[in-house]
Formats: sequence, structure tokens, C-alpha cells
Amino acid sequence: MKELIKKEILRDMVKSRRWGGKHTELRNLSKGIPIYLINTRQGKKAFDKAVKELINSGWLFAKKSTGEIHISLNPHYSKEILEFTA
Repeated sequence: MKELIKKEILRDMVKSRRWGGKHTELRNLSKGIPIYLINTRQGKKAFDKAVKELINSGWLFAKKSTGEIHISLNPHYSKEILEFTA
């Protein structure tokens, strides 16, 4: 389930062109995930773990802005991200 959530997060970010300087709040990431994946306790835990893994792997940037954590895609890993989402 975690891999599917990672794919959905990245696909939504690529679709909305959130590369580098263009970012969105962390809480907005869950809006792109299908409700049957995120609506359970295990789904929420898997979502949190997937986001942490993507940040730790370097595929996502995390930036504190306006008191919230904002997320954007790392343009240096664009080839790997596009291959993973395909």
C-alpha cells in the first residue's frame, strides 16, 4: 500500500508541476490520494511513512514556510521520479 501511495503522491505533484521552487503544503498532499487508501488508520500511517521516505530519499524537498511544512519535487531526480510514476 505504501508504494501505491508514493506513486499517487508523486503523480499528483508531477501533474501539478510542483518542481523546485513551486511548492504546496504537506496537508494538501493527502487530497490527491484516493479516499479508500487514506481513510483508515493504516492508510494514514502508510501515508506518513511514504512522505518521510520520499523526503529522506531526496525525491521531495521539505521547506518550512508560513509556519507550515511545504513540499516540492527535487528537479535533480526528475528522471527517476518520472520512471517511477509511469
